[in-house]
Amino acid sequence: MNDTFRKHTVQLQFYATAPYPCSYLPEHEARSQVAVPSELISSGAYSQLVLQGFRRSGGFVYRPWCDHCQACVAVRLPVAQFAPNRTQRRCLKRNDTLKVRLTELEYREEHFALYQRYQQSRHSGGGMDQDGREQYESFILKSQVSSFLAEFSENGVVRMVSLIDQLDDGISSVYTFFDPDLAERSLGVFNVLWQVGLAKQLGLRYVYLGYWIKDCRKMEYKTQYRPIEGLRNGKWHPL
Repeated sequence: MNDTFRKHTVQLQFYATAPYPCSYLPEHEARSQVAVPSELISSGAYSQLVLQGFRRSGGFVYRPWCDHCQACVAVRLPVAQFAPNRTQRRCLKRNDTLKVRLTELEYREEHFALYQRYQQSRHSGGGMDQDGREQYESFILKSQVSSFLAEFSENGVVRMVSLIDQLDDGISSVYTFFDPDLAERSLGVFNVLWQVGLAKQLGLRYVYLGYWIKDCRKMEYKTQYRPIEGLRNGKWHPL
């Protein structure tokens, strides 16, 4: 780890979790390396952790740390080189009626209702479809780093909400949920394209998209954004 990383994380400790069922590859076991205590992880420290492949879920900062598998690859988009393809340009046009509002991490009943509809439609039986307000707030509204919500609305109705972390060199797309009845509009694609534009507007170099797994169909969409870089053996390379 470089000196900046050490300076930011001098008081942090890292531990490996016990094995648990992998959410993405059937019949695989996964482990995570966790950075603690989370309350000491400032935005600067978190930026350095992200460069090393870490990510957060609520106050939980982790990276894959599996014993016999390295399938999870942290990925990011270099926004200066990115240009949308024809399909993505159509998606932008199809959703140009959406209005965006950036807010602090504040609870809104309309957001929570949309989150529940999304989970029950897109992830039924996965556990998160049973989330109550407490679980929602812990996952979406709890952050010790620089975070904000992007609310996308149309005719006064919230269609999509995205949780975003701002890093030293980019933005990290933490989680997005949207109206499941609007599948034909590819709101998830539009959200990534919008975040690329936001990063450019903020003068930041990257949009971090979490992890990509080659053999996981749920993650295939991430390689549709090109060029894209992946973290392998401690260094970022074009995929």
